[in-house]
Amino acid sequence: MNFKRRNKANPDFSLAAMVDVILLLLIFFMVTSSVANQSAIDVKLPKGDVQNPNIPNEMVVSIKEDGTYFVDDQPVKKEDLESVVVKNMQNAKNKSFTIRADKNSLHKDVVFVMEIAEKHKLNIAIATSREE
Repeated sequence: MNFKRRNKANPDFSLAAMVDVILLLLIFFMVTSSVANQSAIDVKLPKGDVQNPNIPNEMVVSIKEDGTYFVDDQPVKKEDLESVVVKNMQNAKNKSFTIRADKNSLHKDVVFVMEIAEKHKLNIAIATSREE
């Protein structure tokens, strides 16, 4: 007895719909990721040759020209900065943060934040703007 199946399922399917969905998701994430790293603190960044412009860090320390400090857009006193940074980095999976210093801020203000990072073994990235 030879039993043959007459109705075989066709395993072919169209990839066009899946490619459209993937392309739309890619565009969505590219647009939202470029907007997500913007900060509300008005800091004029120094110019630099940007090698890797989008390093994702969970925390941003901004330094204005007059020496005021901000952690994630919230003003912080200089004497409280170390405790705020350490507290924010305790549960962070990425033990690094970005320093956004105004190009006219004093070098000692930037070094102060860098010393906090060194003391607690944290990695830092210094934000710059592209040369144009």
